[in-house]
Amino acid sequence: MIRRPTRMPVTSAFAFASGLALAAALSLPATTSAEAQETPTGNVIFFHPDGTGLNHWGAARMHIVGPDGELNWDKLPGMGVYTGHMADRLTGTSHGGATVHAYGVKVVNDSFGLNGTEEITAASGKTMSIAEEAMAAGKAVGLIQSGHIAEPGTAVFVASQPKRAEREQIAEQVIESGAQVIMAGGERYLLPEGVEGRHGPGERKIDQKNLIERARELGYTVVYTRDELMAIDPAQTDKLLGVFAHSHTFNDQEAERNIIDGVPTYWEHAPSIAEMTQVALQILSRDEDGFFAVIEEEGTDNIANNMNAGGTLEALRRADEAVGVINAFLEGRNDTMLIMAADSDAGGLQVVSGSLAKKGKPVAASTNGGGRLFGQQGAFGDVFMSAPDANGVSHPFGIAFVGYNDVAGGILVRTAGLNAELVEPLMDNTDVYALMYRTLFGEIPANLSQ
Repeated sequence: MIRRPTRMPVTSAFAFASGLALAAALSLPATTSAEAQETPTGNVIFFHPDGTGLNHWGAARMHIVGPDGELNWDKLPGMGVYTGHMADRLTGTSHGGATVHAYGVKVVNDSFGLNGTEEITAASGKTMSIAEEAMAAGKAVGLIQSGHIAEPGTAVFVASQPKRAEREQIAEQVIESGAQVIMAGGERYLLPEGVEGRHGPGERKIDQKNLIERARELGYTVVYTRDELMAIDPAQTDKLLGVFAHSHTFNDQEAERNIIDGVPTYWEHAPSIAEMTQVALQILSRDEDGFFAVIEEEGTDNIANNMNAGGTLEALRRADEAVGVINAFLEGRNDTMLIMAADSDAGGLQVVSGSLAKKGKPVAASTNGGGRLFGQQGAFGDVFMSAPDANGVSHPFGIAFVGYNDVAGGILVRTAGLNAELVEPLMDNTDVYALMYRTLFGEIPANLSQ
């Protein structure tokens, strides 16, 4: 096994490694400009099922295909353990982690396209994210998101703000970014306060800009529902904006609250992340210069952070369906990499079975050590039943959470397609950027923060 170089402490000025050190970490020679022309390059799909640790995928496997079955996620050939610490803490944050993925350098946890409030020089040596470099190189870029449009997992690739709460400013930066395909919720941040939209009233207070009308001026076809999305002709659509909900396309509340409010986990009128991905890839793959797609299932994080066990399993099912769509896209082609990673483990999910989760009974109130336990309807809910195992037996289980927190759980980097074999047994969050950059541009970034 090739050992990666020892990581050095972060300094306030960012300590950078040479391209040679990164090349050793990725088992690649450092490349010159001439050598880069001979390096296989292609498209990159970065799929970020937010908050998904190894235990999340284990629970999804049991529930969807049974303990002996295989998810689409299980079929991905490349695998490495992900280390996702920030410059100032061990546990990643959604906005800080996304910033590391977009720029390839360690930042403090409270960062949205900046290092705190300071401008970033990316690992490439440029003051641009990898998505902005891709657009500058003529590649099509897609930002596909089941949450609202200002969610950092996609937005941070084209937007920078001192605080992630500045959603109206972030939403405008996304619309003005030049990305060819944008799909998300968040109509509330795109319309002026008092203007009624398709999903509810606008809430922009900082200005009276109608960003949906602005998108039309920029040449975007605008769709609002699954039916409208599936009715477009991807072969005739050059720029697409999907606005699928007032906020998220899901309701990230406790299961009990959703039942009380009479709302579903996911809004039925909104397309799934798999449906968004399918259409987006059809449009992006028409670009002769290639493409870079950033795709995020946000429900796996937000719903798990609300300790909604049933909703989390639904979000995981949707994420795995999107993996299936991407796998089908990759079949028979050698020009596209899929790389997947979360940045943290949402809620510290654990599967519990045995005496605390008996068939035909509600789950116990807590685990033996006092952790809260949840069933289908939430606390004291009916047990979940796994899909049948290899012997045709379904097993009851409950799901416990650490709490309403992101934790540094077991997270994996998974890869498929072009350069999938370059994944290392141990992958830092900056290495995700490095693999994407190498695949898009055929060279190792000049600098890599330590």
